[in-house]
Amino acid sequence: MKPQIICHMLASLDGSLHPSRYTTSPDGTRAEWSSLYEHIHNDLAGDAWMVGRVTMAEMSKAGAHPPAHVGKVDRPYHFAQRDAGSYAVALDASGKLHFSKPDIGGDHVVVLLGHDVADSHLAELAADGVSYVVAETADMDLAAMLEVLGRELGIRRLLLEGGAGINGSFLAAGLVDELSLLVAPAIDGRVANQGFVEFGDSGLPGKTQLSLKSCEALAHGLVHLRYAVTPE
Repeated sequence: MKPQIICHMLASLDGSLHPSRYTTSPDGTRAEWSSLYEHIHNDLAGDAWMVGRVTMAEMSKAGAHPPAHVGKVDRPYHFAQRDAGSYAVALDASGKLHFSKPDIGGDHVVVLLGHDVADSHLAELAADGVSYVVAETADMDLAAMLEVLGRELGIRRLLLEGGAGINGSFLAAGLVDELSLLVAPAIDGRVANQGFVEFGDSGLPGKTQLSLKSCEALAHGLVHLRYAVTPE
């Protein structure tokens, strides 16, 4: 059974997910908004959090270092640690992420990879103590991979925290159960500003529906919106 998926994001009034580009506000600072976002992240009590390749690359900050000799590697999955208190999950279809340690802030790393990822990359991840799940189909069945996380690691609630592409893919696939959105009193305003969700040229009409669960004004000018999400 797949974990419950809560998409938890911080955005400006025009949907931007880059606080460094926000306008300022007398109600609060970017640091205060980010701190409250993390506080609610903790309150949501996920067993794991998940981001896309670009976001995780900003955290992992490592270069490629495949082992000199590649022996037999485990497919479709390898779990270096099954009893971690929490997990940091990355979606990396092309196998471009590298790690210098097996955790992000104490959360054990698990990478979801595309079907054609090279054995040398899997060997590198295993040598670094990083867990992984390899797609068994060319189209990368996210629902099946999430079921593996639930079955093998006991992950029951996962916080999906961007970027825009992974958020859009999960919403389009009908995998998100709830949207938790913190809206800051700020605007990005750039031309072609990327919102916190995007899905190709067609977008998400006809793919998902939102129903408001709650709306709460918080400190520092933030508004917390929570929506139930169902496939359309």
